[in-house]
Amino acid sequence: MARRPLPRILTGGSASITRSREIARTAADNATDVLHPLITVTRGLRLLAGAGRQKWAATPRDRRGHVLFLVAACVLALALIPYGPLLALVSVMGAAAWRGRDRSPAKTGPDEAETARLRALYEALVPHFSVADDPGPLFSHGGDWEKAFGTSYVFDGDGRLTRLQVTYPAYFTDGDPASRERVEQVLHAKSGRGREYHFAWDEEGNHLLMTVLAALPTTIAAQRFVTAPGETVLGFTDADAVRRTVPVQDGDATRDASPVIWRTGARSTEPHLLIAGHPGSGTTTLMRSLALQALQHGDVLVVEGGGTGEYGFLTGRDGVLAVECGLAGALATLEWAAHETERRLIAANRARQAGHPEPEDIKRPLWILLDRPSALGHLAAADGRQDPQEHLQVPLRHGRAAGVTVVVADQFDSLDALTETVRTHTRARVVLGPADREQVESVLGTRPHTTPTQDVPPGRGYTRLGTGEVLRLQVPATPDPYDEATSEAHRRAVLDLLPGGAPVVERAEAQAGGELPPVPGEPLVGAPAAAEG
Repeated sequence: MARRPLPRILTGGSASITRSREIARTAADNATDVLHPLITVTRGLRLLAGAGRQKWAATPRDRRGHVLFLVAACVLALALIPYGPLLALVSVMGAAAWRGRDRSPAKTGPDEAETARLRALYEALVPHFSVADDPGPLFSHGGDWEKAFGTSYVFDGDGRLTRLQVTYPAYFTDGDPASRERVEQVLHAKSGRGREYHFAWDEEGNHLLMTVLAALPTTIAAQRFVTAPGETVLGFTDADAVRRTVPVQDGDATRDASPVIWRTGARSTEPHLLIAGHPGSGTTTLMRSLALQALQHGDVLVVEGGGTGEYGFLTGRDGVLAVECGLAGALATLEWAAHETERRLIAANRARQAGHPEPEDIKRPLWILLDRPSALGHLAAADGRQDPQEHLQVPLRHGRAAGVTVVVADQFDSLDALTETVRTHTRARVVLGPADREQVESVLGTRPHTTPTQDVPPGRGYTRLGTGEVLRLQVPATPDPYDEATSEAHRRAVLDLLPGGAPVVERAEAQAGGELPPVPGEPLVGAPAAAEG
């Protein structure tokens, strides 16, 4: 089947809009430069006219006749002498240009409040950047802060630092993470809490650049992203963190956003994903977003350990093999997934030995989404059954070759319940919600270069793919469309992404009302089964 071309708004619309804005902005700047003398003279004429009106209003009524006679005499004299009108016009224009010039003083340095803030920050860094036997210390109590900061600082409208470059001594142990963290904590506390700071250490030049990061947008909802097969959008990050952009619908406008692309398949280096967070941090939202994207090219198998029915809208849809909430169903489903992985491996091996292409029934990707397996593990231990995570060994070890992708999501307080196989083979990691640096490091393997904040919206966090860089992340809004608290716009955005096939709940209601005949052998399911106790 031939691939349908992308709509023009997705391929060239955003670029043309951006190019048109740049052209209009350049034209406006050029027009301002060309017309600047005329603007200055016009402003001066307006100021001179205003001054004349004020002078006339302040003149007593009994003297206004003498003033008019004097003005008329001057005008007559200028009209009679050679080049008088021209000289008068030049004089008036010169006076207007002088009066209309921009006389606002240019800011050449920090004001008193900003100077006090920089001095306090300098004094706070003295214990970290100084030693007792330094003959010419760069940092010393009562020293010159301009030597360390120079002019590389920017303040916002509220007088708080948004950018600062610090020059530190060469003997500072900038290769020690603990030393770095102490300096970053001081800068964070003295520059203002409640914001997210990024720290860039230049060890060769002995410079530390601190910048305030803008909040990632939370207005991007679930939609069909422009990606290739095998690519999944985890969320969106800072524009300078990745080199790729995709067009997205942000409210009523279309713009380019910087996505975090996770690649799966046979050539993926991180074929499986682990998501960690606190309750309400957005882990289930990310799982729903991954499920909607996976259904575009593959099959999905969902196992929910919480038993809250967050994935009930997927039941009965094309490509959704199962949505299980109970322990018995989860064990049976994951056991089938393990056997299916083995079957795919055997079929692919036989095809390669025979010199044939892979069979069509193993080419379609299979996604296993396991939400809160620790809850199912507790139920299995109480009932004397096998932990469902044991069935993930084969999909995790051999899933990349078999086209099977495993995504596991759990809470911070339950990460210890994950098996060693799950922690070893899920090398793509995501941390969502409020978390300190120690928690982020325990999941991602390294600390982020930013300062996490306590108040974050759902779906905000960090991600790291394998041994790559830690990136900030904002998950696209993908709520449960059957939740009463979901807005109509978000509900419609999620439902529009679902593949064909009526949901089981809607089909059951239609059959109960006589609109559809019952399907032989199919139970009428009204809601996902609750977790077994």
